[in-house]
Order: sequence, then C-alpha cells, then structure tokens
Amino acid sequence: MTEPGEPDAEVSPPATDPWKSFRGVMAATLVLEAIVVLLALPVVAAVGGGVTWASGSYLVILAVVMFLGAGVQRKPWAISFNLGLQVLLLLGTFFHLSIGIIGIVFAVVWGILLVLRADVRARMEKGLLPSQRL
Repeated sequence: MTEPGEPDAEVSPPATDPWKSFRGVMAATLVLEAIVVLLALPVVAAVGGGVTWASGSYLVILAVVMFLGAGVQRKPWAISFNLGLQVLLLLGTFFHLSIGIIGIVFAVVWGILLVLRADVRARMEKGLLPSQRL
C-alpha cells in the first residue's frame, strides 16, 4: 500500500469541501474591509481637507460594493472581483492618503489569503488534507 502524497497513490477527493470554508473567510474579510472603509470617513473628515462629495461617495460606494461582494464568493470569478476591489481601494489614495494606507493593509491580507489558497490546493492535489485520509 502506498502512502498519500506518493506518485503512485490514488488521491481521493476530500470528504468535505475545503473551499466552502475558504469562501467564508473571503466573505468575512470583505465585510470587515467594508466596515474599515466606512470607519475611514471620520478620519478623512478630520484630517486634511475633509470629506468632499467625491471622496465620501467613493468610500460609501466602495463599501456597499464590498458588502454585496461578500455574497458572490461562490462564483468562479470571485477572486478576481476581490482583487479588483483592492485595486480600487488602492486608487483611493488619490482622494486621501489614509484610504491608501487601508488599501495597503488589506492588500497584504489578500496576499496572505492567496498563499493559503495555493497551500490548500497543493495539499488537496497530494491527498494530504485531513478529510482525504482514511
């Protein structure tokens, strides 16, 4: 009998869906990010030139899209959508530096999530997930 992870071993599919929990983590991250974006409104108002109609609208619309985006994490394009939101958040630097700082922090968070996603995928292909072991 061969060990899981060896080339000759037949890899069984996981008993539970590992991507279901990962989608939950992505949705929760988007909700948390939307809350932080909305909490940036008082910072933008207090520092610098204050909230303009452009910066206020940008932040509120971006937060609403993030809240709505948390519900589409089952779609195959969800990762691209999430990373696109990060680009939009980073572009918020043109409105206020604090928005850009939030964008950098969450870009690091999404980078870590992509590394975790790659790790789960590699473990699943090798049959090393706990639900794949007999």
